[in-house]
Amino acid sequence: MTLSIFAVCAPGLEPILQQELRALGIESGVAEPGGVTFTGTAEAIYRVNLWLRVASRITARVGEFQVRALGELERRARQQPWEEYVSAGRPVRIRVTSRKSRLYHTGAVAERIASAIEARVGGGTDIALAKGDEDSVADDAQLIVARVLHDRCTLSADSSGALLHRRGYRLATAKAPLRETLAAALLLASEWDVHAPLLDPMCGAGTIAIEAALLARRIAPGLHRQFAFMHWPGFDAALWRRLLDAARARVRSSTAAPIQASDRDAGAIEAATSNAERAGVLRDVELTQRPLSAIEPPPTRGWIVTNPPYGARVGERDRLRNLYAQLGNVARRKCAGWTLTLLSPDPRLDGQIGVPLERVLETRNGGLAVRVVRGEVE
Repeated sequence: MTLSIFAVCAPGLEPILQQELRALGIESGVAEPGGVTFTGTAEAIYRVNLWLRVASRITARVGEFQVRALGELERRARQQPWEEYVSAGRPVRIRVTSRKSRLYHTGAVAERIASAIEARVGGGTDIALAKGDEDSVADDAQLIVARVLHDRCTLSADSSGALLHRRGYRLATAKAPLRETLAAALLLASEWDVHAPLLDPMCGAGTIAIEAALLARRIAPGLHRQFAFMHWPGFDAALWRRLLDAARARVRSSTAAPIQASDRDAGAIEAATSNAERAGVLRDVELTQRPLSAIEPPPTRGWIVTNPPYGARVGERDRLRNLYAQLGNVARRKCAGWTLTLLSPDPRLDGQIGVPLERVLETRNGGLAVRVVRGEVE
């Protein structure tokens, strides 16, 4: 059965997500705000959950229809094949958004959808409105996403479960932790050659270096976690085992070039070490406590990929100018010919670096607007 699938990502990362999908042989992806839509079978859902590094969630389209009244909503919702996505007795959480539509009461919309699901899969199922942020649904519950826009209702079943940035290794954090999906996007946007050295001189909890090691060793980010689709009634366990076996067979025994990560804060290096060990890449990453000025990059040309401190307030950003200037000075002195890629919240800050930088992407991190910028160190 061919499904309409939506890979969700942080706004601004759609081009990188399309690039990932093409690498998996999916050429039909169409970018939309907040993700990429494509068609595929259940196997495609399994594969993208297993391999995508930038996506935060994968949903399957259950149904789509025009609706202007609650009775009409329930009638149309009962016509959808909920039994393909919901097992009797499994908890269901419904997340509803409504904009510019006659059906504006999200609680009432959720109640009618819940009634429709119960009618298709049988009574006794715990169905309720999802509360809290997008990552707050219990891991054992099936999330249903209902979007009502201009009186058109789109119903989707989440196939991922916990958001895909939760790889399972980042239990220890430093200040302002970077999500794994954004770290992966930063690496892909840098166009890093995995056969060249990589350096993060302000590594925090080590997420960029760890994602780099996973990428270089071709370790699928979903290799060791559970997914919501594994609870769907039609889940093909044999197919999933074959995909896992194929993914394990692709893993390289080591990285092809050094990956260095350092930070002046001892607590950050301690957190990075714990995270790298859980990710299974501790021997692939050289973690060192040292200030930015003391970095010792390999002699061959490589990439600096980093996420410097931002400073949320204007006064804080003023104090960060010296740090950004120091990054440029150290890069020119020790990394001439290297490619520099970083997340920047403010052109005035990355202007202090003194390296010609082009804007590659725009997105958000921790609620702040940021840009991925890239340039060659001269």
